[in-house]
Amino acid sequence: MTTRLPDPGERADVVLIAASAGGIRGLGTLLAGLRAPCPVPVLVAQHLRRERETQIVRILTRTSTLRVKLAADGESPEAGTVYVAPPDHHLCVEKDGELSLSNAGRINHARPAADPLFESAARVYGPRIIACVLTGADGDGARGVEAVKAHGGTVIVQDPASAEFYGMPEAAVNTGKADAVLPLEDIAAALNRLLLPR
Repeated sequence: MTTRLPDPGERADVVLIAASAGGIRGLGTLLAGLRAPCPVPVLVAQHLRRERETQIVRILTRTSTLRVKLAADGESPEAGTVYVAPPDHHLCVEKDGELSLSNAGRINHARPAADPLFESAARVYGPRIIACVLTGADGDGARGVEAVKAHGGTVIVQDPASAEFYGMPEAAVNTGKADAVLPLEDIAAALNRLLLPR
């Protein structure tokens, strides 16, 4: 496994998480391991079916001590809250830090997709960002990973060997930009060390 995470004293202002197939289970595991109080907002792009009402907030709330909600257009993200992109909308971060929702075209056959979230957040937060790529069956997130690293951010990728679907994490690893490639169960601990240094 590659590991070159920054010193915990270096500040992060936001955590991004991207997932697709198998992602709700993966998100549940990761969020359950995050210690409170979480000092930053967590923004999530999970591929969701648009033809039915999503239960993702209810499901993730069962496992996490953090507040979980669907992101709303124009709201300012708050520390300790998990903002999930709603079905059929890309979640982005605007220059003033507010969240925005877009129904622009699908990316990697998905809306919401990881790349718009990662790319827009990287432009706003620069090096003060930690981006995580979890299980998924396509290559979404790879372009976003490159954007995060180009702006000096930190990238953690689920080890493809531990992923329910390896496509997304493998594509992220293949960019050569991952700071750490970890089993799913170890990602929350890595985030806790970065966000809540002892």
